[in-house]
Amino acid sequence: MLAAYYDRQGTAGDVLVVGELADPEPGFGEVRVRVAISGVNPTDIKARTGFAGAPMAFPRIVPHHDGAGTIDKIGPGVPEARLGERVWLYRAQYGRPYGTAAEFVVLPSSLAVPLPDNTSFETGACLGVAAITAHRCLFADGDVRGRRVLVQGGGGAVGTASILLAKWAGAWVAATVSRPEQEKVALDAGADLIINRHSEHVAAAIRNATGDAGVDRIVDVDLANNVDVDIACLAPGGVVTAYATEDPTAKLTMPFRTAMFGSYVFRFVFFTTIPDAAFQLAVKEVTACVAAGRYRPHIGLEVPMQHIAQAHAAQESGKIVGKILVRVGD
Repeated sequence: MLAAYYDRQGTAGDVLVVGELADPEPGFGEVRVRVAISGVNPTDIKARTGFAGAPMAFPRIVPHHDGAGTIDKIGPGVPEARLGERVWLYRAQYGRPYGTAAEFVVLPSSLAVPLPDNTSFETGACLGVAAITAHRCLFADGDVRGRRVLVQGGGGAVGTASILLAKWAGAWVAATVSRPEQEKVALDAGADLIINRHSEHVAAAIRNATGDAGVDRIVDVDLANNVDVDIACLAPGGVVTAYATEDPTAKLTMPFRTAMFGSYVFRFVFFTTIPDAAFQLAVKEVTACVAAGRYRPHIGLEVPMQHIAQAHAAQESGKIVGKILVRVGD
């Protein structure tokens, strides 16, 4: 099979190779998927570059956790009815050396989720890390129907997913952005209020829009820097959920009495440690949102697999607004 892989950590242009590898074979409880589209995430970049000193998990890695395609072979214990099924994939490379940046990927049957008939492989490859993380951030503390939600970083992949899922679930949603192209993406996702964090006072805009009530939930891409703004935006008993940091040494400082008097909750979400029951709920509800035609991700860049280094460099640069995809097959 044709695959992209690396045998050492480093820059995309230096270490990513596109070449032939042996076709994988599914074992017990596994399926083999002919990959159509592979999705790139920041975690793929961190693994390739050795973020925070993390070593290579395997001698050779085919990257990417997310993707979409068609089941073309099944292992023992998997119903024959799964053959030919269109699926979206998540955690494809978790605990395994080979992910979705290849013509074929083998993974446990449960990680290949039926893709609704009305959904493209491109949309399917945009789910995975972004949608499941967003779901956990939004719903770990209960339903958001009728609630007010602020998404800090509404132009990013998880931010956009949070807007899409929150609107599908019946919430009022505000989102912060930093540049005009992000504003358009957040608006297209359905945000009710867009706030440019560079030119507007975020807390004042939230207080004005909510009649000084504040928001019930905040999904935050950079809590270490946003904590004071978040607290100023929260309604009593509000929840802030943080899911990312680009600084492995970042420390979080907050005004204790203010947080205590407001009965605020601060939650942290890391994709690989989301509880299994929450994973299953996220997969079910993300798929329902997709089937309803309500999940419309913005795709910022799509390249053929021969140009995977370009996709990784684009993800690393932070300049592309929207999901970055690698086309593997037809």
